[in-house]
Amino acid sequence: MNKKQLDHFRRLLEGWKSELGQDIDRTVHTMQDEATVFADPNDRASQESDMALELRNRDRERKLIKKIDETIAKIDAGEYGYCNTCGVEIGLNRLQARPTASLCIDCKQLEEMRERQVAK
Repeated sequence: MNKKQLDHFRRLLEGWKSELGQDIDRTVHTMQDEATVFADPNDRASQESDMALELRNRDRERKLIKKIDETIAKIDAGEYGYCNTCGVEIGLNRLQARPTASLCIDCKQLEEMRERQVAK
């Protein structure tokens, strides 16, 4: 992968990370503003359910930010774009669709087949 392509993916990842960080900050401020205690147990339960869902979403985003940081570190180390399992170059189309991909399409399909077999 050439420098121009690596720079493209770095900008893509950093922009994505920035957007996620803004979403997380917005959620924190919203939750602080909406910290109302309702007298009605149903309203309170609804609010807690909404907050729990929001926190689960933010936790997923936090994990994605960690993966983005790991991917940027791979770019810095010159290891970006190669499959963690077999070492083959991950295709540009796959990386464009999922910049944090760490497996080539073949290894990812094998992993998903194994997961389905274990789940049964």
